[in-house]
Amino acid sequence: MPLFLLSVLNRVLLAAVTLLGVAVVVFVLLRVVPGDPIAMMISPGSTPEQIAQMRANYGLDGSILSQFWIWLKAIVVGDFGTSISLRRNVLELLGERLPATLELAAAALIFAICLGGAIAIVGTLVRRTVLEPVVDTVNGTVLAVPDFVWALALILLLGVFFPVFPLSGRINPSVQNDFATSFYLLESLVTFQFRAFGDIASHMVMPVLALGLPLAAIIARVLKEALLEAMVQDYILLAKLKGKSNLRLILQEALRNAVGPTIALTGVQFTFLIGGTVIVERIFAYPGIGNMAIDAVINRDLPLIQGLVLVFGALFILINLGVDMLVAAFNPRLRHA
Repeated sequence: MPLFLLSVLNRVLLAAVTLLGVAVVVFVLLRVVPGDPIAMMISPGSTPEQIAQMRANYGLDGSILSQFWIWLKAIVVGDFGTSISLRRNVLELLGERLPATLELAAAALIFAICLGGAIAIVGTLVRRTVLEPVVDTVNGTVLAVPDFVWALALILLLGVFFPVFPLSGRINPSVQNDFATSFYLLESLVTFQFRAFGDIASHMVMPVLALGLPLAAIIARVLKEALLEAMVQDYILLAKLKGKSNLRLILQEALRNAVGPTIALTGVQFTFLIGGTVIVERIFAYPGIGNMAIDAVINRDLPLIQGLVLVFGALFILINLGVDMLVAAFNPRLRHA
């Protein structure tokens, strides 16, 4: 156990160094690329003194090194600066938008795990039958289509041809919502606001499908291969001799040994899923940090871009750390290594 805790501590320290490296790279790149964020804010009749004052207000009047040092000291105490385009505190903006993205990504992950796991189990059950190529072909087709293409296809199918679900937004303005937090879906469920919960869930269906389908196909492929490898092991053959059905063999014996590599790959793909929310949120006008990131780049909003990149970087690092711990928890050899 001490060795395991030491390994976790080492990973946390490495994560902190990685996040610092991300901050340095992004900070420098944003200041060397062409374009001036202040030029997008000034009015045509602004004097040089007014422009200089605005640069000083946003800390853009010093060298890159001095700017980074001032920004880093502010970040340490929780001051992410003020958004140039929205004129609001960056940390407040992130606090309002991040829960929407986290709920969307979590729902997509749960959907992908359930669907991908079911496909993998079915594919294992029908192995060496005429149905196996059908399952593999369908799964491969789903995997080949990127999330933004799924988003556009779902809009045409479920939003235009068969208008079942809302096309954009997170909640209908007509639905009364006096939420105390920005986790609308979770709070509406916990506080038994079922009308609001249903409306929020209906707005999430198409984005969740668009993000979750490719991930489900990846999970299905990896888990099926792991299950097929586990099904030829001696302990499976021994359990089969005891009269257990194939389904029971998969669920009770093979699955717990095949889930380790699947968790590792799912964690990596989940980080890509969070990155994919940038495009999908834009397509569905979903008010998350992905949609806000595009606006920040268009407006060259340096403080907001920096805050968004730090949030994305922290999410990626935390997810990978959590996945490593889960893999170790499911594998005693790694846990005691």
